[in-house]
Amino acid sequence: MKPIGKYILIKEVVEEIETGSGLLLGADEVNQLRYKKGMVIFPGTDVTVIEQDDDIYYDSRAGHTMLLGDNTFTIIKEQDVVVVL
Repeated sequence: MKPIGKYILIKEVVEEIETGSGLLLGADEVNQLRYKKGMVIFPGTDVTVIEQDDDIYYDSRAGHTMLLGDNTFTIIKEQDVVVVL
């Protein structure tokens, strides 16, 4: 399985976010954040900067979720990635 063109197949990484005062944000608050963290499973055939196993932050409103077997993945465009870690 390999994405075509500028698409990237990612697995969403669920984060616990702690505020400066030490409070942990709940799932509802985390879902309201603009960006989500993900791990690149496969970059598309035309993606040059992002590689397999890179951790990224991407626009939370971007992409589509798909179920492959028992696993849930998200497919996004390269332009939706804002940070590569």
